Amino acid sequence: MITSSFAAGLSLIFIFLSVRTLRLRKKFKIAVGDSGNLEMLRAIRAHGNFAEYVPLALLLIYFVEQAHAHSWLVYILGGALTIGRVSHSYGVSQLNESFFFRVFGMVCTLTTIALSALYLLYSRLF
Repeated sequence: MITSSFAAGLSLIFIFLSVRTLRLRKKFKIAVGDSGNLEMLRAIRAHGNFAEYVPLALLLIYFVEQAHAHSWLVYILGGALTIGRVSHSYGVSQLNESFFFRVFGMVCTLTTIALSALYLLYSRLF
């Protein structure tokens, strides 16, 4: 299954974001929250945002794959999600942020979710 490969790769990115957040907690001695530390806040949000969007997107991509979509569509959706999440995580993590990476990442992520949902609705109706 194609989706399982993307799920595995995205899981490794999630672990990276988790470890980075844990290391910053240790470095700044912050057990809970961000204590007003901007670097900590950005790491928390990069990690949290990833955790908020990736499960739904992967589930939808899996359903698209199970609906017998062409494999190229599944690869495009999985690739767009992966590129989008890496871009967004990078953008959010930067103290001197250029919004390009965040915006590009969210466009890729939301487009993946929307196209997957529309494909599934269309395939059920027609």
